[in-house]
Amino acid sequence: MPAKIKKGDRVIITTGRDRGKKGEVMKVMAEENRALVSGVNMVKRHQKQTQKLQGGIVSKESPVHLSNLAHVDPKDGSATRIGWKVLNDGRKVRFAKKSGEVIDV
Repeated sequence: MPAKIKKGDRVIITTGRDRGKKGEVMKVMAEENRALVSGVNMVKRHQKQTQKLQGGIVSKESPVHLSNLAHVDPKDGSATRIGWKVLNDGRKVRFAKKSGEVIDV
């Protein structure tokens, strides 16, 4: 089955301490069923100094399980489920079930 969440999608967090936050998917790890979402699930890590990076405590995103993500409806900005449909020109696209808007352009 094709992936319903892809890189670049706008998603909303449905559970956990970041519930309700919206962000863009930066990376999808299909094998682990996880995704990296910008600005969500931030953790602090100790960074050793290198020639390129300065040392210290840095904040970075941690992966979120795909079951805790929902697509953002393009019309009203709320959470929606995703469906598939074939357009007249033969393309198979994803659409928001709540509003019927096509997500893939």
